[in-house]
Amino acid sequence: MSEPRNAADGGGHASPGPHHRRSWRREVAELAALFLAVGLAHVITTLLGHRDPGPVVLVGLGLALILGSAVHRRLSASGAVRPRARVRAEQSTSLWRVRAGVAERPGRLAALAGAFARLHCNILALQIAPAGSAAMTAGGCDALDEFIVEAPATLTPLDLWRAVDRAGGVAAVVVPAQVRDLIDPGIQALLLGQRVRDDPGELVAAMTELLRTTEVGWHEPGEPAPEEGPAVMTIPVHAGAALVARRPDLPFTPTEAARAAALAAAARHRHWADE
Repeated sequence: MSEPRNAADGGGHASPGPHHRRSWRREVAELAALFLAVGLAHVITTLLGHRDPGPVVLVGLGLALILGSAVHRRLSASGAVRPRARVRAEQSTSLWRVRAGVAERPGRLAALAGAFARLHCNILALQIAPAGSAAMTAGGCDALDEFIVEAPATLTPLDLWRAVDRAGGVAAVVVPAQVRDLIDPGIQALLLGQRVRDDPGELVAAMTELLRTTEVGWHEPGEPAPEEGPAVMTIPVHAGAALVARRPDLPFTPTEAARAAALAAAARHRHWADE
């Protein structure tokens, strides 16, 4: 389908602007005035002895056109305000990352989607991580479903947590999300891998971006072992050196661990190639 053209492009017709709308209304008003004038002339003639229903029809048409023009103007004025009010209301939203354990059974995902719909939330992204860690198997769940949802600003994390819990989600976690979280994680991992392959010194920054946390640092040989837990990840890099990532508000998943290991491997490959 070709794109619309305007008068500046030298072809096509521009959309009617305010000037055209005013001209249309003026023509209607002039036509109504003409009907009224002719009708009144016939009325005067009829009063002088002629009988003709035409004047009544013309006067009626003139009044109807004037009334219709006034109503159209009133509706146009009110319609110009309502869309702006609706846009302002739609802009009052927040982004949330919602993760919950879910039993892999027919209808479970639909139940969660329905819970969000009842709260007038819009699901912008969804990831399903396979089971594989203690953090993901609470309540006998088979997977973790992670949503990025756009929710009305009036909703609180507790509102979202309760909705997910009632829909069958287990051990739900609700944390704020950012627009960058909507980037496809697989594509992001590939781009970051290329970045680290070109410059291994970018590993810490790239790992921070990949895991969406600011707490990524080196752990050198001889230093005390880092604490263990679902919110702490140790990523071997080379020669006994490793990166330690922490994300207290959201446990790491096995999928994220695999992507982090692949990113470290890209830096390690370049390190060996330089040697």
